[in-house]
Amino acid sequence: MTDAPAALREAHHADVSGGWLRPAVFGAMDGLVTNIALIAGVGGGGVSSHSIVLTGSAGLVAGAISMGLGEYTSVRSANEQVAAEVAKERRELERHPEAEARELADAWVARGLPRDLATQVAEAVRRDPEEALRVHVREELGVDPDDQPSPWAAAISSFLFFSLGALVPLLTYLFGATELWLALAVGGLGLFVAGAVVARFTNRPWWTSGLRQLLLGAAAAGATYLIGSLIGVQDGL
Repeated sequence: MTDAPAALREAHHADVSGGWLRPAVFGAMDGLVTNIALIAGVGGGGVSSHSIVLTGSAGLVAGAISMGLGEYTSVRSANEQVAAEVAKERRELERHPEAEARELADAWVARGLPRDLATQVAEAVRRDPEEALRVHVREELGVDPDDQPSPWAAAISSFLFFSLGALVPLLTYLFGATELWLALAVGGLGLFVAGAVVARFTNRPWWTSGLRQLLLGAAAAGATYLIGSLIGVQDGL
């Protein structure tokens, strides 16, 4: 049985608008890598299990708040910039509609559309001011003014997923284990799983995506463990 053409299906593409998926993925990965490296660093210095839990918990809270605030500010600023450019384009369409129509036609001609057809379509679009604004913004700015990501969605997803990621390497200590290697192993497993999940959205092989995240996290943990060991030995810890 032949599959129906993708164009006939209502939703055959993933949502790539960046509302929650990007900050969620970035937050989870950052939470995992940050706390794995933090725990490796203080653990390499020879501190007690209590100190590791305290440090990891502080890193979780501080990092989650920082990620949430950063995502909110970043997305809100980007949306405000888009809004300013949309307002500028609206003024140009109101003041110079003929010139804007020619500009739109020229853009389509540059892509291979015949001049006559491009001009006809640009004139047709011009008759509806709101549609003209949407088309001009998409063509000139490469964004959809009606489909901007929510700063609150970005902030909340980043906060929550950073917290979840940062919690993973702490789990063994919270359940009573005291071995640093076990916490790092659980954190590494979390990195591999997170990378494999990301592959679901990118169509990459799950094992290569998981292995890539594991290697990146291992590099960060190795660097901080070495630094912690050197400082711990120097200070007599």
